[in-house]
Amino acid sequence: MDDEVFRALADPSRRRLLDLLNARNGQTLRELCAELDMARQSVSKHLAVLESANLVSTVWRGREKLHHLNAEPINAIADRWIHQYDRRRVQLFADLKTALEDDMNDFVYTTYIRTTPERLWQALTDPAFTEQYWQLHHETDWKPGSEMVWHQGDVTISGPGQVVVEHTPYTRLSYTWHHMTPEFAAKYEIDQATYEQISREPLSTATFELEPGDGQVKLTVIHSGFEPGSTIRTMIQDGWPLLLADLKSLLEASVTVDR
Repeated sequence: MDDEVFRALADPSRRRLLDLLNARNGQTLRELCAELDMARQSVSKHLAVLESANLVSTVWRGREKLHHLNAEPINAIADRWIHQYDRRRVQLFADLKTALEDDMNDFVYTTYIRTTPERLWQALTDPAFTEQYWQLHHETDWKPGSEMVWHQGDVTISGPGQVVVEHTPYTRLSYTWHHMTPEFAAKYEIDQATYEQISREPLSTATFELEPGDGQVKLTVIHSGFEPGSTIRTMIQDGWPLLLADLKSLLEASVTVDR
């Protein structure tokens, strides 16, 4: 993917598109065209190149196709090239945080994992897997509308509205993001002022979309439903990339062992 990413970034118009999405994520083609002195067809072609390089992820919102900056390839290139020459790793996460901030509030992140849809689905739903990379498991029958209880060590999280939203095996999984309880705050050493703020925020929704490819699966995580200025939105934007990196490592390590 490095070659595709570098080729995509070589064009100044494509870099300009990424700058626009970095300034305000989740834009339509029409909105992006309004910022560029370029024909709609040309903008579409540039976006297709960026999407092919995994620098842009798209999400349908009704009839509108929204484009989101995806920082995963930037993360991978930083690991491969910057870290190799002893740049401080903390700068990578500072850049990643900036890349993921947006005015639309939705968090969208795409990664490619060398595995099968069945194996990835199991890793997202089977307690034996989620405990390995997430240190938690969900108690539910996975039927849409069914309650979800989160178990994180000795902390149990449940409450009204904490349910499965969609469960389409090997394709799409969606559920409401859990209640912020006093037990959760104590376990993760969240101060009282922050806890009071996040406990007032409405439940959000985490969605996992799986698309099989040639020996790999494209996984897109969409975390949505945040209020403007959400504290929880700020808290999850660094956590998801790290969690998905652990998930990717777990599954790809098992592929290596199988071989």
